[in-house]
Amino acid sequence: MTVATPVRYSIVFVIHGDGNYRYHDTHGGSHLADAMALDSARDIAMLNPNAEVFIFHEQRRPGFLKRIFSRRDATFYYYRHGRLLETESYRRVQNSERFQTAVVLHDRFQAPRVGDQTRIFFYMGHEVPEYGGAGYDATYPQNSFTVVDLAGGLDRWSRNSGRFDLLVLATCYGGTPHTIATLSPYARFIVASPENLHLAYYDLQPFQRLSLSSGDAGALAERFAQQAFLRLTADVQTAVTVALYEVDQVAPYVTAVSGTYRSALEVNGTDTPGIPIDCAEGVFSRAGMSDGVTLFYRPPEFGRARSKTNHSGWVCPEM
Repeated sequence: MTVATPVRYSIVFVIHGDGNYRYHDTHGGSHLADAMALDSARDIAMLNPNAEVFIFHEQRRPGFLKRIFSRRDATFYYYRHGRLLETESYRRVQNSERFQTAVVLHDRFQAPRVGDQTRIFFYMGHEVPEYGGAGYDATYPQNSFTVVDLAGGLDRWSRNSGRFDLLVLATCYGGTPHTIATLSPYARFIVASPENLHLAYYDLQPFQRLSLSSGDAGALAERFAQQAFLRLTADVQTAVTVALYEVDQVAPYVTAVSGTYRSALEVNGTDTPGIPIDCAEGVFSRAGMSDGVTLFYRPPEFGRARSKTNHSGWVCPEM
């Protein structure tokens, strides 16, 4: 009797493509960032024989296509042991739960958990709003999406297996006290950027051939954060900030500033208040605020901030 190879790594990708993701490289070439992210996710899926990989690609259906294919605005891919086992188109938004269908598909195909298993979750897209959130999707501009909605999906994805070992936010301004606090119940480690970060710039190479990697989830997360930093510093002249948050250690800080931060979010109604700044430069500064944060930082190569030599690893609204 043939014994199936245990699944040592379970990886979920949610790639948001329902917006403007076209960008130009330094040579003038035009690229769709979400399509590039999809290619990277599929490479990881095919190169890891000890993994299962769930990919949910949320897509835009403009104009008449939205009417014709109204029930299909996302594509699901499921890989196990390096092989594509299932592809399915589905309707992304159902009732009030954004990820309802995606969670059902995940639970349907998830391999039985045998022994130790490392679980990783990627969210790749635009900055996830902390308040308001209307217009996040081009196809559904009337619907809202915030970090609370992302947490709701993570709650359902982790309900049967416990929290993820690593959560990667490939978005702009993910390193806020409110975002990290909201997502902390669902991951042990979170990699995010407190600055602008185009999703195409996260180098996913450290996740290829995970069966050859050594160390625990924290070591893997740190290697990934460093690799993302090196990729960014080679390609851009603006500030580069990539942070790894060990959620249990950062809990005292995010708890201490939660009330003030919540008030800041409500200042301008549905608009994000103020200009994002290093939290150490405003009312959110606290002793020990960088405990539990591993930071990779380089100031911009031009402008007033070029002389800023350090960063707390947190971004907050200026008040």
